[in-house]
Amino acid sequence: MQLLQNILQNVNVLSTHGPLDVAVQGITFDSRQVREGVLFVAVRGVQADGHTFIPKAEEARAVAIVCEELPQELNPSITYVQVKNSSEALGYLAAAFYGNPSAKLKLIGVTGTNGKTTSVTLLHKLFRELGYHVGLISTVQNQIDEEVIPSTHTTPDAVKLNELLAQMVKAGCTHVFMEVSSHAMVQHRVVGITFAGGVFTNITHDHLDYHGTFDEYIKAKKSFFDMLPKNAFALINADDKRGPVMVQNTKASTHFYALRKAVEFKGRIIDNTIQGLHLEVDGQEIWAKLIGTFNAYNLLAAYGVAVLLGEEPTEALTVLSSLNSAAGRFDYIVSESQITGIVDYAHTPDALENVLNTIQQIRNPNQKVITLVGCGGNRDVAKRPLMADIACRLSDKVILTSDNPRFEEPQAILEDMQKGVKPLDYKKTLSVLDRKEAIKTACMLAEPNDIILIAGKGHETYQEIKGVKYDFDDKQVLRELMQQLGK
Repeated sequence: MQLLQNILQNVNVLSTHGPLDVAVQGITFDSRQVREGVLFVAVRGVQADGHTFIPKAEEARAVAIVCEELPQELNPSITYVQVKNSSEALGYLAAAFYGNPSAKLKLIGVTGTNGKTTSVTLLHKLFRELGYHVGLISTVQNQIDEEVIPSTHTTPDAVKLNELLAQMVKAGCTHVFMEVSSHAMVQHRVVGITFAGGVFTNITHDHLDYHGTFDEYIKAKKSFFDMLPKNAFALINADDKRGPVMVQNTKASTHFYALRKAVEFKGRIIDNTIQGLHLEVDGQEIWAKLIGTFNAYNLLAAYGVAVLLGEEPTEALTVLSSLNSAAGRFDYIVSESQITGIVDYAHTPDALENVLNTIQQIRNPNQKVITLVGCGGNRDVAKRPLMADIACRLSDKVILTSDNPRFEEPQAILEDMQKGVKPLDYKKTLSVLDRKEAIKTACMLAEPNDIILIAGKGHETYQEIKGVKYDFDDKQVLRELMQQLGK
């Protein structure tokens, strides 16, 4: 419980109507969660405007209402606070209500198109092995040490985020590693959060359905580094040409990691096989369990963060060499007939190309690569033909199928993807609408020693169709079908 006047301190308030010394017992921007003593914040969302639900919040006896536009009639038993930006105000209010938990932690945010989940997962595992109590906030799951808390968004909303961080403080966590999405930046979900450091992995074509243009997407990512305080660090992938752009206006100390440039945290791939990576990092050789160039970058980022947080470099590298990746990231099984099945979350053109390039690097000349890929519905349409083109260019056979069609017609999504298939690739490309049937087809086409890539869903255990999430786990389906077919 907090007094309203105490949690308003950082909010840009335009006017107040009613007493400010009222007790706030909770904060929400969902009118359905309002009860007596709860503060309701009317946020303008993508699909709905919270201002239209102010009457419901009033009926539910909210103690106070924060909004950009005041209702025509004010309820004398409710305090109204008019603000310039409700979603920004929500961040400050939530942080203050939960006692500014981020300021009591070494909180590191990781942003970029690809590599966020693997990087934060590696850091969580690394710092657990180093003996710390550690929190994790990621697309796959949230964790307090080893306790798993289900995840619904890459970055939770401001209220849930601060509540989670407060739980982590209470549990004795000293470090927290979290993904920071571009959506979170635009929607002010991390306003009021104090970061000790930020990491930029890379930026490629994604989320243009939301941001509109690539420039806007870049601005959203850059805004994370703009908000870092002077005593924080920014660790940037120098091999990404937009890396320097991210830190043009940051107040944080700037550091770089790379495979191709001479920078502070320098890595070199000595060997890359299905068994893992042999790397040279800052002059020391390590053998890591992770596979592929993209994972070399993820390992370098985790190493750089550890050193910047004061850990001993050799000890950090020793622990990193023993760690596995996040679920659904180049997650592979090998059948009795030596068919390798790889499940990966690659759902952007760049991520798919990275995974397929890695497979090309580690495969034997006589191994065929069979790629199964789909694209999500109600998302960036422009990437659909690109995904199909990349799959065709880097595979021997391609199966186009459904991903999470959501509210779109699956056939329409496939037709968008088919536009990227060149005439020369028609013969090696199949379209199978049902994802399970598509995986079965891939298994039937595979011969001993071949490689099957199931791309797009990774760790997800559902398939979303017309607003319903049906149970579906790519890795489980692949394993079962391999066994059924005697593969």
